[in-house]
Amino acid sequence: MGWALLAACMATTAVVAEGAPAVERSTVVLAAALIDGVAAKARTGVAVVVRGGRIVAIRDRGSPDLPRDAQVLDLGDATLLPGLIDTHTHIFLQGEVPAEGGYDAQLLKHPLAFRVARATVAVRRALEQGFTTIRDVETEGAGYGDVGIKQAIEAGIIPGPHMLVSTVSISTTGGYPLEDYAPEVSVPKGAQLIDGPVEARKAAREQLDHGADWIKVYMTHRSWLDAAGNLVSQPTLTVEELRAIVDETHGWGRKVACHAYNGIGLQRALDGGCDTLEHGLELSDAQIQQMLRQGTWYVPTVAVYFKDWDPADTASGQRDRKRTATHEVSFRKALKAGVKIAFGTDVGGFPWSESIAQEFAYYVEYGMTPMQAIQTATTRAAELLGKAGQIGSIAEGAGADLMAVRGDPLKDIHQLETPVFVMKDGRVFRNDTGAAR
Repeated sequence: MGWALLAACMATTAVVAEGAPAVERSTVVLAAALIDGVAAKARTGVAVVVRGGRIVAIRDRGSPDLPRDAQVLDLGDATLLPGLIDTHTHIFLQGEVPAEGGYDAQLLKHPLAFRVARATVAVRRALEQGFTTIRDVETEGAGYGDVGIKQAIEAGIIPGPHMLVSTVSISTTGGYPLEDYAPEVSVPKGAQLIDGPVEARKAAREQLDHGADWIKVYMTHRSWLDAAGNLVSQPTLTVEELRAIVDETHGWGRKVACHAYNGIGLQRALDGGCDTLEHGLELSDAQIQQMLRQGTWYVPTVAVYFKDWDPADTASGQRDRKRTATHEVSFRKALKAGVKIAFGTDVGGFPWSESIAQEFAYYVEYGMTPMQAIQTATTRAAELLGKAGQIGSIAEGAGADLMAVRGDPLKDIHQLETPVFVMKDGRVFRNDTGAAR
């Protein structure tokens, strides 16, 4: 009986020992300056304490409260910021290079495994550039591949940012490529095409059921200049079709992003209740006021429209130039009126090898202060995604997603294009500063 009691006690002791949580070591990140995403000014001489994938404290550099046994990463003269957020990406697009067959080749010639491999590189590049969260708004013919990439990142199989995905997206008959093939030839489309509110609701249900965090809807398609030189865009979904999608998606507790250039389709997007307006190349004063009343977010994606212009003496080249001219006017008006603006790039529309952060310079050129521009990709973007306080800020309790640049982005916004340090969930993915102790 004595031996049995001793054995039971030993077993109990072993269980307690094995079940005791391991003491997790803290990391202290030091930098010359800190932009926390919230305050209007940068702070100096700060220390950010990270433990268990979260920010647990922000202290003065010389504070006696800093944990003595922590790993210290001293980034020297760098400026520390929250991990950046891009709310409009396409990891399954790699730019549309005409010499390689453009958009069509990606859907017709590239096997899905090939496209997944390239998407894997794209998410790694996003993370290395300091973008620790992205909203991917459509797989462009790659089905539900974004759900799989997201799962692989979450499982630690591949490196990449936090992802919110929109899967297949929705448009109408005649409202999305591939196009200009013989009518008797069936070719794949880059989006799920619907006609009528019933099909629209069903498509939303399918995509939500298969893992969509957001639903992406195309409210305009082609654009051109009319005889008077005005930008015109082909409308796609009707208000009734969009309302069916919005109603279904909101019922699932999720939201709808609407691609819309201008005109009738953009107005339908607002009347149908879209949550975010993507691109918005031409916004009327009345539409801006409607966005303010409804709380609609504006994701302008400016830089991509300066890419690959056709010659100036062609109709398409004139359209390309008109797009950027009207876009600047719309951005400035929306900013002045107080429309909620979040950072988005449409990267994938231009190659992932380019800097994602090039978008910031346009925001500053169009009237934002550097701090306002940074906040579009930090606290403002987090608010759009429903994750305020979790990402996009350096604050106690937030996720330990950090990035740093060598210079001062408040003096030169281009500094954000050359990050030297990236941390996601408390794990360092890039460190070009040599900091270690």
